[in-house]
Amino acid sequence: MKKSLFLLVFILCTFTANAQSKFAFQLSDAALGLIDRSITYDPTYFVLKYPNGDVPADKGVCTDVIIRAYRKTGIDLQKEVHEDMAKNFSQYPKTWGLKKPDTNIDHRRVPNLAVFFSKFGKKKSIETNPALYVPGDIVTWILPGNLTHIGIVVNKKSADGKRFMIVHNIGGGQVLEDCLFTYTITGHYQYQK
Repeated sequence: MKKSLFLLVFILCTFTANAQSKFAFQLSDAALGLIDRSITYDPTYFVLKYPNGDVPADKGVCTDVIIRAYRKTGIDLQKEVHEDMAKNFSQYPKTWGLKKPDTNIDHRRVPNLAVFFSKFGKKKSIETNPALYVPGDIVTWILPGNLTHIGIVVNKKSADGKRFMIVHNIGGGQVLEDCLFTYTITGHYQYQK
């Protein structure tokens, strides 16, 4: 009996790990497919269709990289974040003075994504150990000037081979960079619906 139970648990854990790994590489590939230096960094408030709304294709900010990569895997963060905020608005930051959810902008804010990924994903260590950051992970940082930032760990290694690189948009388009530990990490997540 114990041996059968152990075997069943082992099979389930292996299946779950393989499914997460497969999704993580799909998300990594989706992010790599978004690399485009011509994307203008534009934090303008846009009125978006709902669900599956997006800012103009030639514009975006750091959160749009995350949104677009997840959308390529079939996950609409605009819808997912909105649905949770509609039910649990008090659990999200009040930084912007909103009284209710806004489908045009809520999913485009790093602190809201951090709350969402913490609730529905796996919250991971933020220590500066490169081995802990694997393709498909989402990382948030605090930049100089107390600005929030977010990016995706992808399946491309740094020039020294010591860590995976990041796809993000910090003002120079949607780019691949070796910047994992350049800024102070505030969050580290794995999210798969």
